[in-house]
Amino acid sequence: MTIGMNDDNVVSIAQLREFLKLSNSAKFNSADVNESYVWIGRVLLRFRYRRLRKGEKSLVKKYIITMTGYSETQIDRLIHRWKKKKGVIVRHERTQPAFERIYTAGDVALLAEVDNAEGRRNGAAVRKTFSDMYHLYGDVRFERLSKISVSHIYNLRGTRVYTSRSLTYEKTHPTKVDIGIRAKPKPEGQPGFLRVDSVHQGDQDKEKGVYHINLVDEVVQWELLVCVEGISEQFLLPALEEALREYPYLLQNFHSDNGSEYINRRVAEMLERLLIKQTKSRARHSNDNGLVEGKNNAVIRKNVGYSHIPKRFAVLINEWYGSHVNPYNNYHRQCAFPTETIGAKGKVKKEYKNQMTPCQKLLSIPDVEKYLKPGITKESLTKTMMEKTHVRAAQEKQAAKTKLFDTIRQEMLK
Repeated sequence: MTIGMNDDNVVSIAQLREFLKLSNSAKFNSADVNESYVWIGRVLLRFRYRRLRKGEKSLVKKYIITMTGYSETQIDRLIHRWKKKKGVIVRHERTQPAFERIYTAGDVALLAEVDNAEGRRNGAAVRKTFSDMYHLYGDVRFERLSKISVSHIYNLRGTRVYTSRSLTYEKTHPTKVDIGIRAKPKPEGQPGFLRVDSVHQGDQDKEKGVYHINLVDEVVQWELLVCVEGISEQFLLPALEEALREYPYLLQNFHSDNGSEYINRRVAEMLERLLIKQTKSRARHSNDNGLVEGKNNAVIRKNVGYSHIPKRFAVLINEWYGSHVNPYNNYHRQCAFPTETIGAKGKVKKEYKNQMTPCQKLLSIPDVEKYLKPGITKESLTKTMMEKTHVRAAQEKQAAKTKLFDTIRQEMLK
């Protein structure tokens, strides 16, 4: 129906009811909102809407909704306005101020580029990456984004520019043994206190999947991932010892849950030889190993997912971890670090406002040199961090991941 259509012959409720039966699919088309409002006011006046009974009012409203395509809520607002203005529907003028646009389409595209590379991190971590890219690496493209608020990052993620560019991929049975001390480690701000856990990639058709070993420092969150074919000592011990030697600072404590892959004589002997104290989670303290369990989801599962990966691919995945994932996690991946305050009743409150990479956190420790291994200096760590930007390291990791999983799929199809 158009504005020019003459529907003045529809004047009674009976005619209206019959018209709705025959013209249920009709639509009112008008390019001018003012003309639409005039037509609605004329219909309400013609049927003497104020004097109609409840059921008759519903028929008139349905007629207007059918002809205009407006929602019932909008029609209710217009009828209320018609009553208030004594038979006239006046269009409200826009009074909301139009704010100046700060972030351009290019900035939103840059946000999508960073999210594609880093795997859509939380807003605080992304903001710290923007800040580092501009202030630390001198990338002028990030000048405006370096000042963005965390909340507005999520606003930009809902825009069309962003969505058109974004690319968003059995419980351990406790064993009662006398190895390891049931205690919560107390690093007191010192690096070298590791939290360790295993992640299994599932079984399929009676074939075991690969195992991921996750080692995370409690203080600086320096994280090393290892992939092995199994968690027997044949595979686990050499990989575990190599990972421990890769840490740039001296290790003091090795903390795990009560799984037999870590609580056994061979691991205990290796840790004793390396002068590392061994502790294990306490009974009825499910959060004792919460840090590494959180990293299992945020890092391992986000990188490799949950699908079964046969154990024959453990070597390929381990090479990817060593060449791309571990360097990115420790030199370029933003992590949240707590600030602790003690309340009036002695309760410790943690607020996660500080975002840094593990390397930046390590370098921020006073007198960090006394914890570093021989041959490792603050300058050498800074040099390694500055060899690549955060975004470039993330992009290279993603490219290597794509190549890795393409190889795995091709091999599994043979």
